[in-house]
Amino acid sequence: MKANIHPKTRLVIFEDAQTKKQFLIESSVNTKDTEVYEKDGKTYPVVRLEVTSETHPFYTGEQTFVAQAGRVDKFNKRLEKAKKE
Repeated sequence: MKANIHPKTRLVIFEDAQTKKQFLIESSVNTKDTEVYEKDGKTYPVVRLEVTSETHPFYTGEQTFVAQAGRVDKFNKRLEKAKKE
């Protein structure tokens, strides 16, 4: 195998933006933000994610409300209009 082709890894906190749940995982992702990990009190680089296994409907079994500037409402209006035509 070729030497020195794999990226350097380090422990990184991945934090769910909605629930603030933290996961400490070895990763090669680059980030400048740091935070104290709640379980061991040490400081690690942190990456904040919008969706993790804590909030994704596939893992939670719950459907979340989609509130993105009324996109669902717009779709429903177009659907009703198409049914009338």
